[in-house]
Amino acid sequence: MTALPTRTGLDLDAIDLLDPRTYAYGNPHAIWAELRAHRPVYRAAGGFWVVTRHADVSRVLRDGQGFSSRHGTMLSIIHAELPDIASDQMMPDSDPPLHTWLRAPVAQALAHRVVRSQRQRLVGIVRDLLAPALDGAVVDLADAALMFPMAFTGALMGVPERDWPRLARLTTMTIAYTDPDYAAGSPQATLMRAHHELFACFAAEIDRRPAPADPPRDLIDVLLSMSVDGTRLSRDQVLLNAYSLLLGANVTTPHATAVTALALAERPDQWRRLRADPALIPSCVEEGLRWSSPAMHFMRHATDDVSLCGQTIRAGEPVTAWIASANRDERVFDEPFRFDIARQPNRHLTFGFGPHYCIGAGIARLALQVFLTELVRTTVAIEVAGPAVPLESNFVGGLKHLPVRLVPSR
Repeated sequence: MTALPTRTGLDLDAIDLLDPRTYAYGNPHAIWAELRAHRPVYRAAGGFWVVTRHADVSRVLRDGQGFSSRHGTMLSIIHAELPDIASDQMMPDSDPPLHTWLRAPVAQALAHRVVRSQRQRLVGIVRDLLAPALDGAVVDLADAALMFPMAFTGALMGVPERDWPRLARLTTMTIAYTDPDYAAGSPQATLMRAHHELFACFAAEIDRRPAPADPPRDLIDVLLSMSVDGTRLSRDQVLLNAYSLLLGANVTTPHATAVTALALAERPDQWRRLRADPALIPSCVEEGLRWSSPAMHFMRHATDDVSLCGQTIRAGEPVTAWIASANRDERVFDEPFRFDIARQPNRHLTFGFGPHYCIGAGIARLALQVFLTELVRTTVAIEVAGPAVPLESNFVGGLKHLPVRLVPSR
């Protein structure tokens, strides 16, 4: 996912942009660079539009009226045999004003003061995550990082700790349904199983609560207490929104953590600079988010005919806004294929843009900041001890394996 975009006479029309293997094992940055340069708004063979430049991606994500989220936001639903049951039922699959009503109470529950209160918990989680590698063991950092967001999101949601490993695996199944490590039969069978088990877990959690606490103790209590236009959320709406919160947490943080660690391991000069000046940690967090771009795209559907870069997109057509491409746009970022921990400005779109800007961005940033702070405090060198293995997904760009050793500073 970080290879330079070498020109190889790409035949864009011969590339399957729906195939997860295109992103895991190919060179998607070469594809996106070609598209940005020559076909910035491109109709792919799968019947969807591909938007790759920063300005155009921002426009699609910002315009909730012209580009609707109601019919799904991921490529996985393009050829789904069944209608999207989440349409107008959960935050990601809704448009304002419904989206605003659904979002406001959860946003309040994740306000800055709540996020700050999680710092000490995060410090303990990160120290536990790093301890084996600091003791000389080879640790699969990517695999360990999958549990990183669960350890604070699980607590914020009020889900029992015994369920966290299973929930982390199930959410990964929903976005990597062809990956050999996560597939459970066909893509459709994998998605059905993951969704069934996730909803069953949340249903059991709801059933064990006779009523939501007042004031709410956790995010599930918040969902159970919410109302839209004076009507409480239905049971299905609570289940769907709990799922969306968990998926959002597990998409960004683990993959940004592992990819940022790999970028630092592969660039000793940047790692030495960070250790020499820990004040650069906040800008390193932003560069890690730009560099990793875990959620590669978000999908919308045009509500009316619209012209974009000279192309006419018809009402009802799916439009994919490629964040991973926008974050390497040469028009916005100086030397976009250089990992620079002091990059300023850094107008990345990793958390999206506009009304659907990631509701958990604050806690994701804090988690990465704590991770890098502890890494700098404890570690002299990051040694990659085996191949970095990509996750097979057309939605998430990340790693499923990254064996590392850490040389402790003590």
